[in-house]
Amino acid sequence: MGKGWKYWIFVRVPFWFLLTSIALVTLLRWVPVRYTPVMLKRAFQFRQEPGYHSEQEWVSLDEFSPELIKAVILAEDQKFWKHHGFDWEEIRMMWESHRQEGARVRGCSTISQQTAKNVFTFGSPTIIRKGLEAWWTALIEVIWGKERIMEVYLNVVEMGQGLYGMQAAAQKYYGVSADELSAKESVCLAVCLPEPLRYSPLNLSGKGMRRRNQLIASLQQ
Repeated sequence: MGKGWKYWIFVRVPFWFLLTSIALVTLLRWVPVRYTPVMLKRAFQFRQEPGYHSEQEWVSLDEFSPELIKAVILAEDQKFWKHHGFDWEEIRMMWESHRQEGARVRGCSTISQQTAKNVFTFGSPTIIRKGLEAWWTALIEVIWGKERIMEVYLNVVEMGQGLYGMQAAAQKYYGVSADELSAKESVCLAVCLPEPLRYSPLNLSGKGMRRRNQLIASLQQ
């Protein structure tokens, strides 16, 4: 009996998880991601909110404003096109700062990691989730490639209560499609990415305004 359960836990379960995860990521290389675990989590979290509903409209990568893509990369992951899913230099610097100066441990999440977290996990702050996120990140880097990762990220990223994707955000906040966003509007949306349930691009705090101005200056260089 002992050998049986060990075989299932250490051989069969990992094998089927490996096979299933590769198949799922391969499928989603072509199929639009219209619902995610994070959306399910929010639906449960806000189930008692009157009139709560999810808004998302899937569009292809070429239907996003180039300024929006640049603004998101500047705000979230400036090495996106160069790394392979993980910014090891940023992780090393963060860890050294933590050990030497007692600085808090930061996530250092790349856009690839954030995409993996949004699409394949519930986003819970646990070690197990981080481990799974790393696995999914490696898979999407290999199977999807950068353009598909960016396309999925821009379509599923949380942008407010029940609001997912930059197309839905552009329509709600500015009354335009994502390909019509100006540089300023793109930057305001990008500034809200770290805490989309707390900040609105139409009402940025002093810190948010300073960050917006920095990004606009960088975008114009």
